[in-house]
Amino acid sequence: MTITRTMRRGMVAAVAFTATALLVTGCSAGGSGAAAGDGAGDIDVWALQGQDSENAALQAAVDGFNGSQSDVTAKLRLIASDTYTTTITSTPKDQLPDVLQIDGPTLASYVYNGKLTPISDHVSQETIDNATAGSIAEGTADGELYALAQFDSAMGLYGNKAMLDAAGVTYPTSIDTAWTAEEFETALSALSGSSPSGKALDLNEAGLAGEWGTYAFAPFVWSAGGNLLEDNTATGALDSAASVDALTQVAGWKPFVDSNADSKVFPDGRVALGIGGHWNYPTYSEALGDDLLVMPLPDFGTGAKAGAGSLTWGIGSGTQDGKAAGAFMDYLLNDESVTAMTQANGAPPATKSAFDADPLYKEGGPLALFGEQLANACASDDITDTCVAVYRPITAGYPTVTSQFSSALSAIWGGADPAKALGDAATSIDQNFADNDGYQQ
Repeated sequence: MTITRTMRRGMVAAVAFTATALLVTGCSAGGSGAAAGDGAGDIDVWALQGQDSENAALQAAVDGFNGSQSDVTAKLRLIASDTYTTTITSTPKDQLPDVLQIDGPTLASYVYNGKLTPISDHVSQETIDNATAGSIAEGTADGELYALAQFDSAMGLYGNKAMLDAAGVTYPTSIDTAWTAEEFETALSALSGSSPSGKALDLNEAGLAGEWGTYAFAPFVWSAGGNLLEDNTATGALDSAASVDALTQVAGWKPFVDSNADSKVFPDGRVALGIGGHWNYPTYSEALGDDLLVMPLPDFGTGAKAGAGSLTWGIGSGTQDGKAAGAFMDYLLNDESVTAMTQANGAPPATKSAFDADPLYKEGGPLALFGEQLANACASDDITDTCVAVYRPITAGYPTVTSQFSSALSAIWGGADPAKALGDAATSIDQNFADNDGYQQ
């Protein structure tokens, strides 16, 4: 499995954010400069430049909005993914656009630094009521709704049915029948023994030290009963026995993992299993056809978990045209605009009406299991046994959290002691939070 350009739209900004937002420690209340305005005039819209089909869908939404009424003209600016978050971080709030795209994990930092305004007074209640629970969870900070999403992300375990059958491996067919961690390792051993490559699994090894490490592997910690933070503290959560045990088990998979140097190991049939997301489905389904299986990640003890979250939309705190910005967001989040975007990128819709109508994710669809996961979503500070899709921590200190977690994961994968690596990471996170007064407003 490889991180494609579509995937990077939801993750590269977070990686860039890790490197830049640590420098931003000023604190101010979000949204104090926003004004409603008269609902007329020009508004600026900034978005992260994605693949061509996504850019075209977004431009079509802007053009559609402009053509649907005569009071407001939206002007779109696309910014390269590798500079997007740096640009927003370095731009004074009174020079930010009226509407801007936000990578989910960066939201709390923008709020902390006063760059966003709550949207409830500007976006219609109908739009808010149509947002999925995941969109609301991802867009909420300090009890206020700051953003809503057009689309979400979903991930799990892909399988090659022909290879599983040939190895005599029985596979899960639902979230409730997910492999346990021990059953998964047994399957890896059997599949490696029958695989032409002598390996069984692709987990995007090259991405462990980046945002992929947190997005894809924190779910094993959550599934084991551990966490990255509890009550804004890493010590006792990230270095808990449950967290250590989870990453110790993950490190035990290394003999069965193909490094996937050419990014084709799963679709070419060299391994039977691949940890990946919705963005992999087009390539994998074309390569494997009816042999492609979509399965939950292994259950480490408290139910299978999976990563979720992607890009969202918010309103800049310096806007003087909140009413016009809200009208644009209402249009951007209607069924036509959301469906056009998710058809362009294959992502799960983040509005209830579009999600319920999407043939990929509805019952009987090829990604119905991903849809079920997202229908049972939660925030990382409110995880239950029945929750499956978990959103990364909403905190202005997220850059430190993800940097330290992914670095510890990479070190553990390389042979470091899990207890020490996670203990050191927890200490560093807590020190950073202490240095910034817990990132409290």
